[in-house]
Amino acid sequence: MSEWLWIVPYLMLGAFTGVSAGMLGIGGGLVMVPLLTMMFSAQGGFPPGEVLHMALGTSMASIIFTAIASLRAHHRHGAVLWGVVSSMTPGILIGTAVGTLFAANVPLRPLAIFFAVFVTLVALQMGLNLKPKPSRELPGSLGVGLMGLVIGMISSLVAIGGGALTVPFLSWCNVRVQKAIGTSAAVGLPIALGGSIGYIFNGWHVDDLPPGSLGFVYLPALAVLVPASMLTAPYGAQLAHRLPVPVLKRMFAVLLVLLAVKMLWGLFSAP
Repeated sequence: MSEWLWIVPYLMLGAFTGVSAGMLGIGGGLVMVPLLTMMFSAQGGFPPGEVLHMALGTSMASIIFTAIASLRAHHRHGAVLWGVVSSMTPGILIGTAVGTLFAANVPLRPLAIFFAVFVTLVALQMGLNLKPKPSRELPGSLGVGLMGLVIGMISSLVAIGGGALTVPFLSWCNVRVQKAIGTSAAVGLPIALGGSIGYIFNGWHVDDLPPGSLGFVYLPALAVLVPASMLTAPYGAQLAHRLPVPVLKRMFAVLLVLLAVKMLWGLFSAP
């Protein structure tokens, strides 16, 4: 199938990602990576061993644009702890460099298993509404920086903006939930920038990537996914105030696990 015929599927994926992110606060990578992996495999022209790397890199690059929009909105409401962001950022950049280097050199199937396990854990947390109890204060700059390293490394491995890790950490440290979410949104930008640069760099000299690839970032898909997701995210936020969100979270958690399993099945059943 010509890549032009994939514009509609990419639009649908971007729209679905935007709605789910706006409605449930779920990072786009958890939805985008398994679906992009399946779409790239079906589209053809992608080296079979690199489809997951391409999905991770493309998803990571898309987060840059949503992170900027989210950061600006939370900053206007005074919900960003910029001191925490500045302490986390050096560790995040180091962590994303390590994470993307590791991801680029890990064989397809072990990387897919890691992603599926992470998605399952996030789905369980979301479906059961598990939240850490505030039990301590924020550590010093060194402790926050080390946590940034861990968050950056894991986030770049699974192509998320870090909210699934940053918000629980800040909440555990007695940060009000509004500021935890706002700070997490700000932290998402260096994660997305560092992760995207890492996937571009590590895929730069990989042979047989399809035309339109910038390292492990597939630009034709990115150009469609970004505007679609940004246009639909506000509608997702509106739906959050009209629909039974706890029920939707449980249903979405099941969907995440099914997508991860389907992705694994496709990758492991391929010759």
